[in-house]
Amino acid sequence: MTEPDRTPAAGRTSGRAWRGRIPSPGGIVRIALIPVASVVAGLLVGGVIMLLSSLATGGFNIALPLVAYSSLFTAAFGSINGIFFTLISATPLILGGLAVGIGFKAGLFNIGAQGQYLIGALGAAGVGAAVSGAPAVAAIPVALLAGAACGAAWGFIPGALKAWTGAHEVVTTIMLNFIASAVIAYLVTGPLLAPGASFAQTGPVGNAELPILFGSQGHLGVLIALAAVPATWWLLWKSTLGFEIRTVGANPDAARYAGMRPAVITILTLSLCGMLAGLAGAGQILGITHFMQASYGTAIGFDSISVALIGRAHPVGILFGALLFGAMRAGSGLMQISAGVPSEIIDVIQASILLFLAADVLVRRLLRVRRAEGVELEELQTVSRTYGGTH
Repeated sequence: MTEPDRTPAAGRTSGRAWRGRIPSPGGIVRIALIPVASVVAGLLVGGVIMLLSSLATGGFNIALPLVAYSSLFTAAFGSINGIFFTLISATPLILGGLAVGIGFKAGLFNIGAQGQYLIGALGAAGVGAAVSGAPAVAAIPVALLAGAACGAAWGFIPGALKAWTGAHEVVTTIMLNFIASAVIAYLVTGPLLAPGASFAQTGPVGNAELPILFGSQGHLGVLIALAAVPATWWLLWKSTLGFEIRTVGANPDAARYAGMRPAVITILTLSLCGMLAGLAGAGQILGITHFMQASYGTAIGFDSISVALIGRAHPVGILFGALLFGAMRAGSGLMQISAGVPSEIIDVIQASILLFLAADVLVRRLLRVRRAEGVELEELQTVSRTYGGTH
């Protein structure tokens, strides 16, 4: 089914501003309104659940949500160490969110960030252990590049399947997530098993560990993730490849008519997505854990989807979305101690935020606001096409 041309009409500037220039104040408000409203609604849902849970424990504590959220905010931003912890927690989400957001720009729903992250982490762990005795100036780049390359290779697979056979990227990336976990379990218990280890894990990465730049865990990967934000912005809005990615995402038929090759762009885009997600996994291994277990598990890949949706698939928005989720993770411990609220409430809040983001039309009607004229919301359009069968 041919998609309608979503190229903004002449004279409309708010959409073009968001796509590469500085938006007007009114444009910023319209762009940020739904994400902000969704976050507030998610926090309200969490507060209601806290109040209901207080009834089950023997008393109705009306101040419980305020105590919980104030503790969370204090832990995340109330001290230098808290801010550092928030940045560290947000680091993999920034790269993972960019991996999903770039896919949205090309009209692709990359649910495979989880598998790409895991394979990238495995590549960095294996290569890092192999070059652990080399000088750090050589070991660190080699291990990072190995993680990025493994993630890119894992992203290449669904891209090639879609381009060459028409296989839907949602299906193939979901399956590859499960395959990635199985590959990790096999390799870590087999060829990559550390000699003499008490449990299945890779060897220490040694000199491939990322240097600590601030705090106790503020490794080099934090700066790499922050640098990836302007780099991705430049790629999408200042390069020929970025123009082709956005054009293919807006209208593949028009892109083909203009001489572009949507199949090639699809493969390149998902490979680039995999590279960013793999780099996120590499940073966690080389900067935090320094080895990988056979049962290594994380929700970073799936949280990255929420981060990309909150950020409207724009690199700057993804940065703020990642910082929000990082703050929630950084402050959940103190919240549990101070307010007695289980840290799992953070998962409920994040899921609620995602739910309200998906209910974009409903939220807009409740707030009585219209969509910003000319603003591309590729992430919602992609989700709609994916589940509407017109992709």
